[in-house]
Amino acid sequence: QVQLVESGGGLVQPGGSLRLSCAASGSIFRINSMGWYRQAPGKERELVAHSGSGGFTNYTDSVKGRFYISRDNAKNTVYLQMNSLKPEDTAVYYCRTTGFAAGSFRSLEVWGRGTLVTVSS
Repeated sequence: QVQLVESGGGLVQPGGSLRLSCAASGSIFRINSMGWYRQAPGKERELVAHSGSGGFTNYTDSVKGRFYISRDNAKNTVYLQMNSLKPEDTAVYYCRTTGFAAGSFRSLEVWGRGTLVTVSS
């Protein structure tokens, strides 16, 4: 079984920064993609940033130039550096990974439980 554990959320003032971390553990053969999604109150979950297996990254338009996704493949960990935070960035942030399980080589799609980011003065 594969699990994702997010950390780094919290309360920050507008203009501030936070760094989210998400570590995958369990029976992993290979991780392909890792990404961050968010869901604000009353809104649908949306993709924030994605990191593919070949190093390709993409971001939703509203965070380009402010958020940066990075990975430590040796640790099966993905990070989201969030700068110049705005009140509209307030949401629960979820980590998602795809890949293959060890042993069975079954394809995986795993979500974390989420971490709350609140941007407010």
